[in-house]
Amino acid sequence: MDGARATDGVIADAARDPMADWPTGRLLSTASRLIEHTWQQALDGIGVTHAGLIVLHLLDSGPASQKELARRARVQNQTMSRTLDRLERAGHIERIAAADDRRRHVVSRTPAGDEAWLAAHRLEADVFPELPDESALRSQLLAIIRSGESARWSPEDVEPA
Repeated sequence: MDGARATDGVIADAARDPMADWPTGRLLSTASRLIEHTWQQALDGIGVTHAGLIVLHLLDSGPASQKELARRARVQNQTMSRTLDRLERAGHIERIAAADDRRRHVVSRTPAGDEAWLAAHRLEADVFPELPDESALRSQLLAIIRSGESARWSPEDVEPA
């Protein structure tokens, strides 16, 4: 096919695909929206939101306070509180008063949360397309995020690279 590349029966060259001329920012935004929608549909099947999955991922390294989770997820404390409320109602996390300060709660995953985390991890292979060089894409996405994070998040909100 002279200069054309077939992908699942769709011709994806600049002459036939108007998206080939889109600016990179528009491509990133469109890909992000499509992936987010598809990912959320898949997560609905296991009873977790994307925000909830972020928390379950952060708890993979162990229990943490709500404030710490909010900082690491780069969201407001109130936003994290709502996410934790949903996860707690679903039985995916538990909040226990800290021994040193009963006003502070330590959040940890429950066995149901562990199962949801593993199920979501398995879903990734089904939801996201296989890429020839995923490592290069990840590096490029991280570079884009790093270049804009200082304008969006305060320095204390940014985890060390």
